[in-house]
Amino acid sequence: MLTKRAIPQIVVTAQQMRDIEGRIFAAGMPVAALMEKVAGMIYSRILQLYPIATTKHVGILVGPGHNGGDAAVVARELHFRGYDVGIYCPFSKVKELTSQHLQYTQSLGIPSSTSVSSLEDAELIIDGLFGFGLERELVGDVAAAINQVNLWQKPVISIDLPSGLHTDTGEVLGTAIRATHTLCLGLWKLGLFQDSALEYVGKAELIDFDIPETDVNAVLADVPKIKLVTDITVSSTVPLPRPSVTHKYQQGHLLLICGSRRYAGGAILTGLGARGSGVGMLSIAVPESLQDLLVAQLPEALIIGCPETETGAIAQLKLPENISLTSFDAIACGPGLTRDAGSIVRQVLESTTALLLDADALNILASLGTNQELRKRQAYTVITPHAGEFQRLFPDIPTQDRITAVVAASKQSQATVLFKGARTAIANPLGNVWIVPESTPALARGGSGDVLTGLMGGLLAQNILRQKNLDETVATAAWWHAKAGIMAASDRTELGVDAHTLTQYLLKVLSSIGHL
Repeated sequence: MLTKRAIPQIVVTAQQMRDIEGRIFAAGMPVAALMEKVAGMIYSRILQLYPIATTKHVGILVGPGHNGGDAAVVARELHFRGYDVGIYCPFSKVKELTSQHLQYTQSLGIPSSTSVSSLEDAELIIDGLFGFGLERELVGDVAAAINQVNLWQKPVISIDLPSGLHTDTGEVLGTAIRATHTLCLGLWKLGLFQDSALEYVGKAELIDFDIPETDVNAVLADVPKIKLVTDITVSSTVPLPRPSVTHKYQQGHLLLICGSRRYAGGAILTGLGARGSGVGMLSIAVPESLQDLLVAQLPEALIIGCPETETGAIAQLKLPENISLTSFDAIACGPGLTRDAGSIVRQVLESTTALLLDADALNILASLGTNQELRKRQAYTVITPHAGEFQRLFPDIPTQDRITAVVAASKQSQATVLFKGARTAIANPLGNVWIVPESTPALARGGSGDVLTGLMGGLLAQNILRQKNLDETVATAAWWHAKAGIMAASDRTELGVDAHTLTQYLLKVLSSIGHL
């Protein structure tokens, strides 16, 4: 069951939002009363973002539905507050409640026009043209008006989602408003977190107008859940506090299999990511020529030097005496491995230990047959592809709608799939999805993914022992990694966040949310 505190995590489709609103209205909530409440909250947020002392002239785009009604109420309230307000409404037919609000704005002397050029002098635009559920492509005068607003490059606040975006896929339906802020109403809409929508959404905020959790539970009870990863998720999965009496093997033992003579840095960065997770014991298998280098960088880890191929890849796992793959709580394999380590990937796939595959391990997996190999495993498995790796692993799955794609991949492979992107999405075989709600382009640098592999592997090793939800553990690792990038970019600019620097911000993330 959802709690009120968990409501801001929930992401819904257009149909789910219709069903939830339908229950609210069927229970007796007047549409007019809800519109006044929601519009009042939008208006209050606008006052905070653009006070009249700095922004005087506001243009309001009013659509034919209740989204337009919200905008008309906002226009009225801004007028009463002393703003110079103008309305653009090109529609001859609008819903009755929206028509009533428009009629009242006209009685107040607020100018209204069917030409968007009447708002050219506005300092701020409020977009209330279309709310959730738009499916048709925008053409004609409305499309031209949206393009004109975009050309002005003024601040734009979109109500619910930018007009012209598909609610579920984030697809641009012909054209779409490029918002500075999006004030999403009630529950998060899925399309806001699709990569295709990001350049239109701006800064997204939730206007939580107190949807009863019983209504959300009733609509979402028997369907897979889509959630944002938030502090709530993190608080339930970060392995803190530790018991007063414990030892290193009770805090997880992770085996990293990574690196090659050519890509020694991948092994180091993966190890530093694992160090940041707080895992109790870290073993790292690398080609024997890298052993001294890894000892110098990670003196607390057990570095296992392995026989190597002529090209400098691991040729054979050579674990310490009386140690096997089942001795570890989790295995993470792939960064810097090269494709010459195919036998190693086959060996870990056959193990019964929880397994994370990334980078070259994914390329080897694709050559072996992704679904065939993963469906045979009896232990928890997570794969972490970026777009190119995803297409190699799942060539028959289109990726335009990333959420649909990651769900399909997880169901096919019966593994948990983390699909990297500007809004990383994680799906499990049941169809449940977790979305990391923010990231930074500062992470678009070599080695960033290696850090994530180590961090995630370390968290998995700890939470397997703690019997925590492993899918949420994967989601927490992705969130933690993104937050570290955001913090580092804030301190050093987006150009200053190399992968090594990123590892130094991992513990700062926990401090920022009160976990240290």
